Amino acid sequence: MSQEIDDTVRRIQSHKGVMGVIIVNADGIPLKSTLDNTTSVHYASLIHSLAKKARSVIKEIDSTNDLKFLRVRSKKHEILVAPEHNYSMIVIQKDVN
Repeated sequence: MSQEIDDTVRRIQSHKGVMGVIIVNADGIPLKSTLDNTTSVHYASLIHSLAKKARSVIKEIDSTNDLKFLRVRSKKHEILVAPEHNYSMIVIQKDVN
C-alpha cells in the first residue's frame, strides 16, 4: 500500500467516533485494517456482499448508473462504504445520535 493510503487511513481513523477502517480488494478480502483480523474478515465479507448487491440494484434500475457510496445506520453503528472497481474502503463508526 502506498504512503498516501496509509495517511488517508490514519486521517480517517483519527476522527471522533471512528472505530475502524478496512481496505478490501475486489473479492472482499481485507488488505489493510485498523481492526483485528477476525473482525476485519467478518465485516469485509458481509459488507462486500451488501455493496455488491447494492451495486447490482443500482445497475438494474439504470444500466448507465453505478454505486458511488453506501451508508448504513443501525442503533449502535454507522457503516460507510466507498466502493471502487478494484478496492473499497469501509469505515465503521459509532452512531453519534
